[in-house]
Amino acid sequence: MSKKLYVGNLPYTITEDELKEVFAQSGEVTSVKIITDAATGRSKGFGFVEMTSDEEAEKAIVNVNGKTVSDRTLNVSEARPLREKTGGRSGFGGGGGGGRGSRGFDRGGRNRNNWR
Repeated sequence: MSKKLYVGNLPYTITEDELKEVFAQSGEVTSVKIITDAATGRSKGFGFVEMTSDEEAEKAIVNVNGKTVSDRTLNVSEARPLREKTGGRSGFGGGGGGGRGSRGFDRGGRNRNNWR
């Protein structure tokens, strides 16, 4: 069974092929995906590498985590599963917000028009 790894602190100029070469020394790489900004297409500095087996993934973590590539020290760990999105932005508390203009400009809590 394949295992997905998270790779952080990537050089912004590294390509998916170059990243694959780094991990191929530890075993067979199934897939590589560098995460990019949708608007600019520029790398966000992290990505995911999928290895063919758990053993190869563990070997890759040991071999590549802490390795320096283009003056950047890579952070490699087992990727966490995606969380289901259920209404709103998960992981940011919930509820709340709002209140725009409910008190106007009066920071004291009194309505200026009713102040005498």
